[in-house]
Amino acid sequence: MFFLDFPLYRTYRDLDPISTGLQLTFCGCYVIVQSKGGGFVNITSSDFILLAHSTFGVLGTLAALWVFVEALNARGENAGRTQMAAYIVAACMSMTLIIGGYWYIHFYPFDSALILKGPWPFAHSLFMETKEHLFFITLLLSLYLPIAARDKLHANAAARKMVLCVAMMIVLSGLAIEGSGAVINHGVKVALLHAIPESGR
Repeated sequence: MFFLDFPLYRTYRDLDPISTGLQLTFCGCYVIVQSKGGGFVNITSSDFILLAHSTFGVLGTLAALWVFVEALNARGENAGRTQMAAYIVAACMSMTLIIGGYWYIHFYPFDSALILKGPWPFAHSLFMETKEHLFFITLLLSLYLPIAARDKLHANAAARKMVLCVAMMIVLSGLAIEGSGAVINHGVKVALLHAIPESGR
């Protein structure tokens, strides 16, 4: 473990709690993780907020794929399922915005400063900037989807095509945004790895 002038909270992310027998204790905004050997590591609430942000994004993308499949096989019997899935898309993407916005304001300034000083500055300057703007398009499409899905898709070919297009754009943009998030996360990791030898000098 090494210490810089900011808290390190991206540690033990890939640790398997079942095989290692980790015990989690909540203490303010920190989670104290104790292993079998008695060692401790601090994980801030930022990790849990970020996980919730990406989870709602993935759920919204999967729900949009659900809408696409239902609209592709539009019948009177599945109209209710299509509308329900469309509302799930809107709800999940709205939660993604709220949680991600909170994390961006309160925690991302540390990450962005770290990324820009690391070997992958494009993770912020390109991928985060693109993700920020692309997500609002995805959000607007997600909020529009329940409105479009209210029509009788099995009887209205134009409305059916609209729902199919909107749902597919949400899926594709959602995948692009998740991929950008992975690049940003890796940008933080390589920046931390790059900072280790420098901190020991």
